[in-house]
Amino acid sequence: MKKLFTLLLTFAIIQILIYLNIINDYLQATLATICINIILAVSLNLITGFTGQFSLGHAGFMSIGAYACAIALMRVPTVWGFLAGLFSGAILAALVGFLVGLPTLRLRGDYLAIATLGMSEIIRIVFLNMDSITNGAAGLSGIPRFTNWFFLYVFMVGSILLIAQFLNSSHGRACISIREDEIAAEAVGINTTKYKVTAFTIGAFCAGIAGALYASYFYFLKPDTFGFQKSIDILVIVVLGGLGSISGSVLAAVLLALISTLLQDFSELQMIIYPMLLIIIMIFRPQGLMGSKELSLKVFQKLGKILPARKGGR
Repeated sequence: MKKLFTLLLTFAIIQILIYLNIINDYLQATLATICINIILAVSLNLITGFTGQFSLGHAGFMSIGAYACAIALMRVPTVWGFLAGLFSGAILAALVGFLVGLPTLRLRGDYLAIATLGMSEIIRIVFLNMDSITNGAAGLSGIPRFTNWFFLYVFMVGSILLIAQFLNSSHGRACISIREDEIAAEAVGINTTKYKVTAFTIGAFCAGIAGALYASYFYFLKPDTFGFQKSIDILVIVVLGGLGSISGSVLAAVLLALISTLLQDFSELQMIIYPMLLIIIMIFRPQGLMGSKELSLKVFQKLGKILPARKGGR
């Protein structure tokens, strides 16, 4: 109940701030970026951080969800059209993830990264050449906006809960065992290909949701938006937060979005800061901000008990 109350309270506070225009349109765009990046980072962390499969194809799955939702919305510009486009895009991304995962996830390490990167580029080129549907390099514009704080929050929390519940199940523990030692996992009877493909499919599904939310919020799509750089940006969030930490992905997504907002007038610096940030992390804290640990309400409860005790001791 405490977690549910915290979630509802967070939603209500931000909704009130939006209603009072304390969070203006510019800050709402930053908020939307944070929510979308959290979905992308947590879903990629499932593949890379928890299952140990180095993937660079997340932008491709995001583009499938984005274009599917955009095309549906431009034909049926209603809330139901938005929801239908969102779920159809997510399911289509999951299907592509499943079909791509079956052959590629038998690879390991750098070979898997190259294969998933190639898959992402193939998807981008396909959208680039589908002139009659996606308008090619010119992209789609005038996409109706139905993404708001309610949908962003619901799908962000839903994606986190979906992945958290999966990780707490026997299937999730099997994925973690693959990350720790794939040969040992196979030796005890775990079907490693099955669980790697399952994690890959769930990650692609969530990336499709993120793409659909992006399409319906930012009005405009073009294939270059979902290029190699986008996959790297998502990977940076995962590495910064910590491989194997959902809380770390959330914190890193917020932190990097705030840095990008503060440096909006100096966009050239972002391409310098991101690599420097990665280098510094790899040198001083290679496990990321959170490592493999998770934040919980118990941490704040313990902190609340410790502080009064210290004050009393003084």
